[in-house]
Amino acid sequence: MELKRYIVYGIIFISTLSLTSCNTLFDDAPVDKITDVHIWENPMLLDEYVLTWYRNMNNGFSTYVPTTIALVKSASRYYMPWFGDQVVPSKNDYYNAGYGDLLKGNNQEITNWATVRWSNFYTQIQSINRLFENEGEIAASDQKQRVLGEAYFFRAYYYYMLWRQWGGVMLIKNTFDPLKDAPKFPRASYAEMINAITEDARKAAELLPASYSNTDVGRITKGAALMLIAKTYLWASSEYYQKRGTNYLGFTDDQSQAMLEKAKKAYEDLFALNQYQLVQIAGTTEDDIKKEYRKIFLTKNSIESILEVQHSDDGNYDTGYGHKLDRDAAAPHFTGTIAAYTPTQNHVDEYGMREGYTYNKNNPYEGRDYRFYANVLYDGSVWNGHTMDIHYTRVGNTETPGEDLTKYGSSENAGVTRTGYYMGKFVDETQQIDKNETYASKQNYIIWRYAEALLDYAEVMLRLGEDGIALAKVNEVRSRAKMHPLPSLTWDELVNERRIELAFEETTYWDIFRWGIAVEKLNGETNPLQSMKIVINSASGVVRYTTSNMNKFPKRVRLFEEKQYYLPIPWDEIRYHGVAQNPEWREM
Repeated sequence: MELKRYIVYGIIFISTLSLTSCNTLFDDAPVDKITDVHIWENPMLLDEYVLTWYRNMNNGFSTYVPTTIALVKSASRYYMPWFGDQVVPSKNDYYNAGYGDLLKGNNQEITNWATVRWSNFYTQIQSINRLFENEGEIAASDQKQRVLGEAYFFRAYYYYMLWRQWGGVMLIKNTFDPLKDAPKFPRASYAEMINAITEDARKAAELLPASYSNTDVGRITKGAALMLIAKTYLWASSEYYQKRGTNYLGFTDDQSQAMLEKAKKAYEDLFALNQYQLVQIAGTTEDDIKKEYRKIFLTKNSIESILEVQHSDDGNYDTGYGHKLDRDAAAPHFTGTIAAYTPTQNHVDEYGMREGYTYNKNNPYEGRDYRFYANVLYDGSVWNGHTMDIHYTRVGNTETPGEDLTKYGSSENAGVTRTGYYMGKFVDETQQIDKNETYASKQNYIIWRYAEALLDYAEVMLRLGEDGIALAKVNEVRSRAKMHPLPSLTWDELVNERRIELAFEETTYWDIFRWGIAVEKLNGETNPLQSMKIVINSASGVVRYTTSNMNKFPKRVRLFEEKQYYLPIPWDEIRYHGVAQNPEWREM
C-alpha cells in the first residue's frame, strides 16, 4: 500500500472516534461513535482523541505472538528484548511462525513486520497533523496548551521510532486528503530527521508542565520531552552512523562529538528540572534488598519514572487495559504454560560479585550482585513461598526433571524454561493466576526512567573524556542497589552496568544497534544463547552445573545481517514516491 493509503487509516480512524467514560485518564469503555466535527470543541472528546497516541506508543507487555502461519502478517506486537540475548521465550510454538522467522532473518517476514509498524507510526502522525490543522477550532485553555504539547511530543516520538529503524523517512507535517491530493515526499536526511524530532520535542517541553496532579499522572511531561531530545542526540552520536555514503542512513561526515555535546546539554536540562530521583532501598540484607528492588518496577509512576505505558489498575485483560505478563512468565508450579520470559545464561553471567566474594563454579549463585536475586529466579530461589525446582535428580542412569521443568497440565504445547531460569523483575508475586484469564496484570511498562538517564549521561561523559563525572553517575546507580563503588570506569564496565541495571528493558536491545554490534550480538554463530542445566546426584548429593547452547543449531535459529540495521520501506511506498529502498532489500 502507498503511504497515502496508510495515512487513510488515520483519517478513517479519527473520523469515527469512540466516546468513552473518563473516570481516569486511561480508562476506556466505548459506548458510541461520533464524527470528528465535534471533537475540537468538546474537552472530553479532545482527550479521547489524544488517547490513541498514548495507546500506540508501545505495546509493552501486551504482546501478540501467533503460532499459526495464517495469522503471522498481523503479528507486530513482540516484546523487543526477545530479540536480544538477555531474555527469550521458551515455548516452542513461538519459534514455529512469525517470531521464529524474524529471528532467522526471513526477508518476507521482516518485510511484513516492518510494514505493520510503519503503518502504525504514520497513522498516529497523520492523526497528530490533523489536530494541528484544526488547532484554531480548539478554545484557548490550559487543556489546549497541554494537548498541543502532547501533539508535538508524539509527532517527535513517532518520527524517532521511524528514524531509528528506517533511517531518514518521509517527513510529513501537514494533512491531505489522499482521495483528492497526490503529493509525493522525498526521504529526509539524517540531519533533517534529527532537527525535526528535536524541534517538535522542544516545543513540547515549552508547553508541558514538569509534573501533573494525581488525576493526570502518566501524561507526557516536560521531562519526557527533554529525555526524547537527549535520546535523539545520544543515538545520533553513535560511531555507526558517522561517515555514511548516503545522507538518509547517517551523517556523510563525522558529527559524533557535536551530537555528544548536544546530548550532554539535553541531559543536564533534564536533571535541572529536579523532578526525578532514584528510588532508594533501606534494607541491608540480601532478601530485603531483593524485595525493595523488585518493588521499584511494580510501583506505577514513581519518583524515578520519566515515561511509562499506563495499564489499568484492575488488570482486567478483557474489559480494561491489562496484560498477561504474570501469567505468561509463571513457572509450572504456578500453573504457567507459556514460559515467555526466561533469562539466558548469557545474562546471568553479566552479574558480578559483591565485595568480599569470589565466584565459585560449584556454587554459582552465592555472593552475586544484589540485582541478580531480584531479576532472576534460579534453582533454589524462593518465589511466593515456593522453592524454585529447576534441576534434574539423577537416580542411576535416569534424570527426572523438577516441578518447574515439567509441563503443567495436559497440553502438549505447554512450555517450560529452556534456559534454566524464570524472570523475577517486573512480575508480581501477589498476582492471581488461574483458569480465569480475565485476571491479568497491571504493571506499567517502563519506557524511560531516571536510572537510564544517569547511565546515558555517564556514557556521554565517558566518551567526552570526563571520566570522573561518568564514574560518579555509575556509582550513584550502583549505590542504590547496595553495590560497592567502582574505583574507575572502563567502557566495558559501563556497558555491563547498563546491562544489569536495565535488564530486560527495551533499551538493552536498542543499545546493541546504536553501538554497532548487532551483527555480533544477534547472531547465533557469534553469540549463541546459553542455558543452564543442573543435575543433583541422589546418591552422592553432588550437584553438577552445565552451561551449553540453548539451541542445538544456533546459527539456524538466530541470523542477523548487516542490512537489518535498517528495515525495508514498504514497496508500494517506494514505487509511489520514487525513493530509494534501504540497502540490500529486494522485493519478494
